[in-house]
Amino acid sequence: MAPMARVRHSTPGGLFDGGFPYSAVVSAGPLVFTAGIAPLGPDGEVVAPRDVVGQTRQCLANLEKVLAGHGAGLSDIAKLTVYVAEHLQADLYVSWEAVRESFVDAPPPAIVVGVTVLPYDDQVVEIEAVAAPPA
Repeated sequence: MAPMARVRHSTPGGLFDGGFPYSAVVSAGPLVFTAGIAPLGPDGEVVAPRDVVGQTRQCLANLEKVLAGHGAGLSDIAKLTVYVAEHLQADLYVSWEAVRESFVDAPPPAIVVGVTVLPYDDQVVEIEAVAAPPA
């Protein structure tokens, strides 16, 4: 019997793949690691252009789809990183408040980082996560 792969790469259907091959998520042992999840609709267009709150919500919706493919949900997130490409420190707080809407009981440990630029025109938010799905 062949040994089971320790690392499993995947990109779930229903998400725009950017037009190039990449893994949106990797499971390694009991943990799931996501790539940066962009606020894209299925058509590849940025949802809520330059809107921090709207893009944060879209990133989280896309993140839920990615995690579901590995038997996890938002409540299984062990660590969250939110990237915000805006020039005002207040936008970091605005993004975090939008994140907290999805984690009413207990938000995961997280960092919200201000960055200079993100990959898509009019994109101002990207989120990545580490999750621990139930066994």
